Amino acid sequence: MLFSKLLPQDGNFFQLFNQHAGCVVKAARSLAQLVVNYDDPVLREKFTREVDDAEHAADRITHEVNKTLHKTFITPIDRDQIHSLINTMDDIADLIQDSAETMALYDVRHMTEEIVRLTDLSVKCCERVSHAVSLIADISKASTAEAALKTCEEIDQLESDADRVMRSAMSKLFRSEPDVREVIKLKAIYELLETITDKCEDVANLIEGIVLENS
Repeated sequence: MLFSKLLPQDGNFFQLFNQHAGCVVKAARSLAQLVVNYDDPVLREKFTREVDDAEHAADRITHEVNKTLHKTFITPIDRDQIHSLINTMDDIADLIQDSAETMALYDVRHMTEEIVRLTDLSVKCCERVSHAVSLIADISKASTAEAALKTCEEIDQLESDADRVMRSAMSKLFRSEPDVREVIKLKAIYELLETITDKCEDVANLIEGIVLENS
């Protein structure tokens, strides 16, 4: 017992999860502003930079979590769950940055209604992920565990909504867009944006597992 008390414990993982989730939400909201203000080159550059800054901050937190995990003997939840959760959350931030970069690299000239809708759903998914993450530290309480599971269900629903928008967008794109180059550009962006919501659902699934094992 004395030996275990002398070993490194906890590692402040829940606080780091919350900080990372905050970066993901900031990146998603900046991407949404990038899309809304895409016709303004100055604002486009501003919000692209904000996405990059948020992604870099998320990367630093991910590194800190993984480094702390190696130094911590006793963790508040399973070590594999900590590793999977932070790295899957970081995948969301990476995809958001990839979406912003692809818009610039492919020289997309205008935002479609489908891009706006998918971006909006991505923001909502990221916000719900952040809320679910904030509940993990207190899931030993039945009411908190129930709230976390409910939030995960909301993320699943948002991901299903994004799937429907994606299918509709692809159908419209291949039926109505005569320029093959635009088809290639928009298809890539639609797929990236929809994958953000897929990755949010992956995080929700991980959180559900954490809740069920620890509540």
